[in-house]
Parts: sequence; C-alpha cells; structure tokens
Amino acid sequence: MASITIVPVPAFADNYIWLLHNGARAWVVDPGTADGVAAYLAQHRLTLAGILVTHHHADHIGGVDELAALSPKLSIVGPATPRIPQINHSVAEGDSITLPELGLALNVLAVPGHVDEHIAFFAAAHNPPLLFCGDTLFGGGCGRVFEGTPERLYHSLQKLAQLPAATQVFCAHEYTQSNLRFAHAVEPDNPDLQTRINRVTALRSARQPTLPSTIGEEHATNPFLRTHLPALAASAQHHEPGSGTDAANVFRVLRQWKNHF
Repeated sequence: MASITIVPVPAFADNYIWLLHNGARAWVVDPGTADGVAAYLAQHRLTLAGILVTHHHADHIGGVDELAALSPKLSIVGPATPRIPQINHSVAEGDSITLPELGLALNVLAVPGHVDEHIAFFAAAHNPPLLFCGDTLFGGGCGRVFEGTPERLYHSLQKLAQLPAATQVFCAHEYTQSNLRFAHAVEPDNPDLQTRINRVTALRSARQPTLPSTIGEEHATNPFLRTHLPALAASAQHHEPGSGTDAANVFRVLRQWKNHF
C-alpha cells in the first residue's frame, strides 16, 4: 500500500478538513471552506483528485463548488441526497469505493442520527484502519440529534463501536476538551478518562490537535460508547430519576444532558 499522509486543515472556529495525499495527489473530506485547502494544495504542489462528503451541513460542503472549479472532472463522493447536488458519485451502506490515486479502499457505513443521510468512510485494510465519521462520533462525545431520534444515533454509534480498537477516528470538529469535561461529570471515577483529560489539556495548551483518537480510546473514555455500564446508568438515573438502565435509554438521557451542559 502506498504511503498516505493525513493532515488536518483547520477551518472556522473548530472544524477539521482532513486532507489525504501521497505527495502528488490529494483527496479531502468535508471541505466546509476552500481557502485553507487550496492554500495547502498550492504550498505542497498537490493536485486535488476528489472530495468525500459525509453529510449536507454547510460547514462540511461550503467549499465544494470552489474546489471543484480548481480541478476538472473532480470526483465528489457522498450520500444520495438532493441536499448535496454537487455529488457525482453517490454511495450508501454496503458500498465500497477506491481512491485510486492513493490506493485506498473505503467501505461506506450509514450512520444516521445527526442527520438522516449521514455516512462514514472506513478503510478496513489500511494499517491502522481509518474512519472518517463527520459529526457522528467525536473525540469523547457524539453529534447532536438534528433529525430522527436519539435511538437512531445510538445504533449508529454501536455500529462504529464494533470496528477494530486500533481504528483511527478522524472526526470533523475539535470538541474533545469540552466533551471530556462532560464525560468527567458523568463518570468522575474513570482513571482512563483522567489520563486522557491530562493529555488533551497538554495538547490544547500547545495548540495541537487532539485527533485522531482510536476506537479503543473511545471505548475507554467516551460516555456515549459506555452506556451499557452500571456507572453510566447510575449517572443517568441521578440526572433523570426513573430513566432505567437500558443502554439506549441511558444514551438518550446523556445526549439530552449534554445538550444543556
């Protein structure tokens, strides 16, 4: 497999546009703006080959038109939805695509809950595996429910939780530090969480990204992947008495709690 470099291109207040390249050709994930991407491509003399899109929100697609104008016949891959008319290669759950310029194969996962058409891209054969999950799973947290129900998002996260522990998680926002503050409120006695908080605090103090994380790290510290555990159920019931211990319902309570944390 060819060597691939993955860099976060900062955008807006806290977005990351992930740029994958082999020293000559590049793909980008969820370009909410074109400026930083175009500057990076020019600085490193890279040719843009394609764009991957996880969902329709403006901070994920706002730069698509401008980037497409830079490169003729650009591949724009994403969910089949009229809300993203720029897509010229629509994909859905169970599809596989290859980024031929990078020699990278990606499986498409449907992960609704944040929005209905949300998808993720999973490179199972890469070492380590790679996950580009947009706004579904965050470092230490998960996306808000804008469409559908908390239960749908819960099941999407359960799908991602089944991926190998070594899978690197490339999400679209630098929310880790604030997410971990909530995680500590929910599960204050988790030593793995405290270790992660210390590391993330040091990274952010140095203005460094906290991403990618791994699925294993999220299992150990992300409350939204831990709702099956008694400690999380106890916190949920303390916050909403009588809410029960069912993992999906614990998730609902925690997601609503986080909305107002």
